[in-house]
This record gives sequence, structure tokens and C-alpha cells, in this order.
Amino acid sequence: MISFIVRRLLYSIPVLLGVIFVVFTLSRVIPGDPCRSALGERATDAICDAYNERYGLNKAVIPGVYKLRGAFEVRIDDVPATLLDNQFVAYLGQLSTGDLGHSLKFGIPVTELLVSRLPTTIELTVLALLFAVVVGMTLGLVAAYRRNSKIDVLTMVWANVGVSIPVFVLGLFLAYIFAIVLRDTFLSLPPSGRLSSGVRVVPLAETFGLTHVTGGPRMLLDFFSNMYVLNSLVTGQWNALIDALRHLVLPTIALGTIPLAIIARMTRSSLLDVLGLDYIRTARAKGLGQRLVVFRHGMRNALLPVVTVIGLSLGGLLSGAVLTETVFNLSGVGLTFFEAITGRDYVVIQGFTLVIAILFLVINLLVDISYAWLDPRIRLSR
Repeated sequence: MISFIVRRLLYSIPVLLGVIFVVFTLSRVIPGDPCRSALGERATDAICDAYNERYGLNKAVIPGVYKLRGAFEVRIDDVPATLLDNQFVAYLGQLSTGDLGHSLKFGIPVTELLVSRLPTTIELTVLALLFAVVVGMTLGLVAAYRRNSKIDVLTMVWANVGVSIPVFVLGLFLAYIFAIVLRDTFLSLPPSGRLSSGVRVVPLAETFGLTHVTGGPRMLLDFFSNMYVLNSLVTGQWNALIDALRHLVLPTIALGTIPLAIIARMTRSSLLDVLGLDYIRTARAKGLGQRLVVFRHGMRNALLPVVTVIGLSLGGLLSGAVLTETVFNLSGVGLTFFEAITGRDYVVIQGFTLVIAILFLVINLLVDISYAWLDPRIRLSR
């Protein structure tokens, strides 16, 4: 098992390097000028020259290539002189020291943006995945258990509808129903934001008297403090916990509906395949009840493809919350990505993509390891 994990980690290095290079080059294909996007009407030629000099944007993008917008501008004669003096090598040098750079638009380190924005996306992703897994697997199990019944047909019809509805359409529809139609009722839910006006979640550093802590430990404390649900649950801030959960109900449903439908369909089809195998017929021939056969003998072996779908859904939720966070005005990774792309903030795009790629690789590793637990016949050490 350990050798398998080490191999996977080593294989991940070239993948991360490829992600860095592709994102680095593609981000510079985006039309527009970072200086003029950040400064707007205040941007003059002199100011933009100083701006580009400050952030190293006047250097070659990669050795010999000076422009990536429109047509490539390559200066072959300058390649030997710019092998190390270019934006890509400078960015790799920053990454080697753990520095993700400074945002061109906000002028603050990307790590600070991650500390403030990533917890929102993680909370939304975890809740959406729990919603999708619990409801999706339950629907798939019931549909397989009641095969060809009315419940099976209705479940699969709703699953197909869930896959077909775009996230932004479902999000706007939910916001309209629960924030406008059902306003002033007990079913009313907030359509945007993370907390109501006047509600505050006390940071962990303040709660535990660690305000004097600085550096990495303080950033870690701030990171978990910005997870409002976890923070308020740990520190017993029950009013803040209820308010934070109410604000996450609609985004969770909107984001989790598509993976819920996929998980339900996969659970049903996988369980039906397993229930047709010989060892299931043998268990029934021994006199075991239908429920015992399904839950003890069938469900565990049917989980392998379901776990794969769950892992892919988790990675997709982490990287695909742009529309959900934009619709519900949540300051997470998705909304930050949107602002960075529209503002030509290369550094933020690169930093956030790298972090999401790392999370995606870790999730895939955990999914592969879970195979050995679900099916002992699989030996990951080989």
C-alpha cells in the first residue's frame, strides 16, 4: 500500500508540471491587458509600462515567445538570452519557495485569497456531496430494490430531469421560490451571501486567545475560521451555525442535484448487475432474506463504480462551483475565478488552478485506496 501511494505521488509530479504550463500559457491567451483591466480609466501608457515592469509582464512569456494573444511573436535571436529571464521560469522559481505570487488586481498574496475564499468552496462542496451521496444512493438503492415498479420509474425520471437542468437555471428557480414566493413563511431561505446582517462568527484565534500567533499557524487558524459551519460548530456558536446552514441550503441543492442524479443512476445499474451474479443466487438459495442479500452481499460489491463517480463528482464540485457561487453571491473559488478571468489576473488563475489540481489528485488517490477496502481482491501494492 505504501509503495502504491509513493508511486502515485511521484506520477503526480509531471501531471502538476503539465497543469502549470498549460494554465500558464492559456491564461495569457485571454484577450485584454491586465493593467487596463485592473486600473480602468486611470491606466495610461506610462502607468502601464511601470505596472508591467513591476510585475514582470514586460518579459518574454516563455523562452523566445513574447506574445500569446492573437498571433505568436517569436524572436529566435533572443532565445539564448531569455532561457531563464522570462515569466514562466520566474513563476516556477516562486512556486519552488511556496510563493503563489501576488494578485495583479487586488495587490495581495494569492495565499491570502486562498485562505479567505477556499473555505467557502470547501464547505459548499462537502455539503453538496453529502446531499448527493445520501439522497442519490438511497434513491438508487430503492429503485434497484423495487425494480420496474412505479417508484423505480419515478426515481429514474427525476434523475434524468436532475441531470438535464443547468445549475444556474436551478439556482435562480430555487432562489425565486424560497426567497420570493415563500417569503415571510417558515420555508423562506436567504438567496445569497453566507451570513445574515448582524450575524458574526468569532474567529478561532479570538475564541481560544491565540491572537498573538502569526505566520503559517495563524493562516491555518484563519483558514478554518472562514469555514463558518465548522467554526461555529466547534465553538458552540449555535445561532451563527443555523444562519450559516440556512444560507447554504439553496446553493447545496443547486450544486448537488446533477451529481445526485448521476449517483442514483449509477447505484441502480451497478446494484442490478451485482444482484444477477451467481453468489447472490446462492445466498438466496440458502434462505437469506431479500434485504439481507441486497445490503450485506450486494451493496458493498456494487459500490466500486459508485465510488469512482463520487470521486469524480467531488473534483468536479471543487472546480465547477463558478455558476453556483456567482448566482448565490458566495465569495468562494468559483466567484474568484470569474473575477480573475474577467480581470486578466494571471497569478490568481494559476494559483487557484494549481491548488484545485492538487486536491483533485489527492481525491483520486483516496478513491483508488478505497477500492482495496471495498474489494479485498484488489491489491494496490502490485
